[in-house]
Amino acid sequence: MKRLLIVDDETLVLHAMRRLLQRHFTPQQLSIEISTDPLRALQRLHETHFDVVISDYRMPRLDGVALLAHARDLDPCTVRMMLSAAAEFSAVLAAVNLAGVFRYIPKPWSEPQLLADLRAALAFDPCAAPSADELERRRLEALEPGITQVEWGPNGEVLMPGYLPTQPGGL
Repeated sequence: MKRLLIVDDETLVLHAMRRLLQRHFTPQQLSIEISTDPLRALQRLHETHFDVVISDYRMPRLDGVALLAHARDLDPCTVRMMLSAAAEFSAVLAAVNLAGVFRYIPKPWSEPQLLADLRAALAFDPCAAPSADELERRRLEALEPGITQVEWGPNGEVLMPGYLPTQPGGL
């Protein structure tokens, strides 16, 4: 059984999300815990392991980025997701850079997208050893930064930075 912690200062949001998830996951598949208080949620993170934590961005006393950053520090194997009505680029950037979020979920959420994101989070193992392909990609990128960043053209061709292809039949 996987464990999920959802943190949001809006009770209606918590209950709506829990009802939605309970329709799609059995208690044997997913244990869902909710909290309206980010400091209480932080205490729960100290007490038990959660596979996934979903936190609202804007909350009193402790914002979601700080909560998820603490969650990462406590257990790097916990998958972290941000839920927010804030569409500010700085909020998304902070969530990714400071808390290492797996997904950013907008409010109001799309039910199919939320379910797909949660299923992906439950399947994702941030502590799994990287695959041989990933190790090779990292090795190549360390040798020659940018080498693994491939830009594809509309017809499947690899585009070279700074190179302008000629038109067919042109010089």
